Amino acid sequence: MTLQGFRVELAPNPVQADRLAQHAGLHRVVFNHCLAHVKAVMGQRAAERTYGLAEGELTPAASWSAPELEKYWRRTHAQVYPWFTGEGLSSRVPKEACRALASALSNWAKSKAGARKGRRVGFPRFRRRKDGATCRFDARTAYPATARSVHVPTVGKVAVREDMGWLTDRIADGRARVLGSRFERRAGRWWLSFQVEVDRADLNTRRAVPTGAAVVGIDLGIKTFATVADGDGKVTKVANPRHLGRELRRLRRANKALARKRNGSANRAKAARTVARVHLDVAHARADFLHKLTTTLTRTNSVLVIEDLSVAGMVRNRRLARHIADAGWAEFRRQLEYKAKWYGSKVIVADRWYPSTRTCYACGHVHPGLTLADRTWTCPCGTAHDRDHTAALNLLRLAA
Repeated sequence: MTLQGFRVELAPNPVQADRLAQHAGLHRVVFNHCLAHVKAVMGQRAAERTYGLAEGELTPAASWSAPELEKYWRRTHAQVYPWFTGEGLSSRVPKEACRALASALSNWAKSKAGARKGRRVGFPRFRRRKDGATCRFDARTAYPATARSVHVPTVGKVAVREDMGWLTDRIADGRARVLGSRFERRAGRWWLSFQVEVDRADLNTRRAVPTGAAVVGIDLGIKTFATVADGDGKVTKVANPRHLGRELRRLRRANKALARKRNGSANRAKAARTVARVHLDVAHARADFLHKLTTTLTRTNSVLVIEDLSVAGMVRNRRLARHIADAGWAEFRRQLEYKAKWYGSKVIVADRWYPSTRTCYACGHVHPGLTLADRTWTCPCGTAHDRDHTAALNLLRLAA
C-alpha cells in the first residue's frame, strides 16, 4: 500500500460554501484559543521565575499534547465560544486544530533543542482570517460519496468538478482507504485533498520502466530548466517556462488595482481575489509542468542522476531568488524520488560539492575560477564546454 494525495476542486452551492467557511473559521478559532492558553501559562511561569520561585512552586506547565489541548477546548469553549454548540459544527475540526497546534509546538521545541533537521522553526503564531481558509477532518469523516460528489459532515453532499472514478473504484473493492481530508479556499474556489492509502501495484506494473531503458544525468538551471544527457551522447534541453515571470505584468497590474481600493470595501475584496487568481494560475501551471516532466523522466529512464542543490542557500542571492523559486527545483526532486519508486527507476543524488560544471569530461581537469556568469569555457586540453551540457555529462558518469 502507498500513501498518496488525491486533490479535487469542489463545486459547493452558496449555502455549502458558507458552511465550509464556518468550519475553516472554527479551525482558526480553536487553534488560536489553545495557543493563547499555552502562551499565557508560559508567560506566567516566566514571570514567577523572576520572583525567585523554585521550579516545584511554579504554575503547572500547559501540556502540548493534542489530547490535552482538546480537553482544554472542551472544558472552556462553552463559556468563551457558546456559538460552537448552537451552530452544530463538526467536532472533528477542533480535534484536528489541536493536532495541528501540538505538531507546531513540538516542531518548535525540537528545533530549539537542535533535535530537528532543517531550518530553524519559530514559535507558532496566531492564525489570521486573511491568511486563508482551511480545515481538516480526520479518518474517513469526509469521503467520496460517488464519483462526482463527496460527503462532508454537517455540510452534506458536495459536488466536485472532476470525476473521481479512479479513487472510488479502488475504495469500493478494498484497494484504497481514506486516512484524512483537508479543505482549502484559494481565490474564492474550494479544494479538497484526500490522504489515501492505495494499492498501486496494477498501475505501477503497467507503467513500469522498460527493460534496458536509458541512464541519464540531469543538470538543473534557470535559463534552461533541465539539461538531460544519456549514455548514447544525446543531450536534451528542457526550456524554463518561467511561470511567474510570464505573469509578472498581470500581477503588478492586479496589485496596483488592489492598492487603490479602500480598506474593508467590497471592491478591495474583489481586487484581492483577482490577485489570488493570478497566483493560483501560476501555481497550477508550475505543478502541471513539473508533474508531466517528472512522470516522463521516471517512466522512460532506468537511472536518473541529479545534483544535491542547496536551494535555501541559493535563494539568498537577491538577483536570482525569484527565478530559483519560480523554477521549483526542490519540488522537481521530490517528485522524481517518489515517482521513481512507483515505476521502478532509480534516482542517484550527487554529492553537493561535486564540481560537475567545472570538470572537463575529456581529461578530468577542474576549472578553478569558473563563475556563474561564465556560460562557456575552454579546457587547457582544447575541449570547449557549455556549462549545462558539461554538468549533465559529468553527472551521468556517476551512475557507473
